[in-house]
Amino acid sequence: MECPLCGHQKTHKHGKTSKGSQRYYCPECLQTFTDTFDTLYYRRKVEPEKMRMVLQAHVEGSSLRGISRTVNLAYNTVVSLVRAASQKGQMIHNAHVQDIETSQISSDEFWSFVQKNKNTLRQMN
Repeated sequence: MECPLCGHQKTHKHGKTSKGSQRYYCPECLQTFTDTFDTLYYRRKVEPEKMRMVLQAHVEGSSLRGISRTVNLAYNTVVSLVRAASQKGQMIHNAHVQDIETSQISSDEFWSFVQKNKNTLRQMN
């Protein structure tokens, strides 16, 4: 397994955590870590299946309170999961979408915003 902290390839098993997860040791950075380190599952007490249900329901447009009732999790837990997933997604996007050259830019949403504001101003006068 590759060390998520330094990228060293030659890590080895280093016992188990109190919860039974496999621990690994990196001889280069002298750190131990679990296989879930730096993932959405790291240090969460929510089952992975419930996490998938929360994120799937959020993608489909369900309300956060509705998701919390359906999955039987606290509202703040649902919000935390969605925020964490959003941050991970943004990190992946930033790491992989770089140096893209474009010849044209679509500005449909911008112009609809401008037009909406013009209409609002006309109605106010």
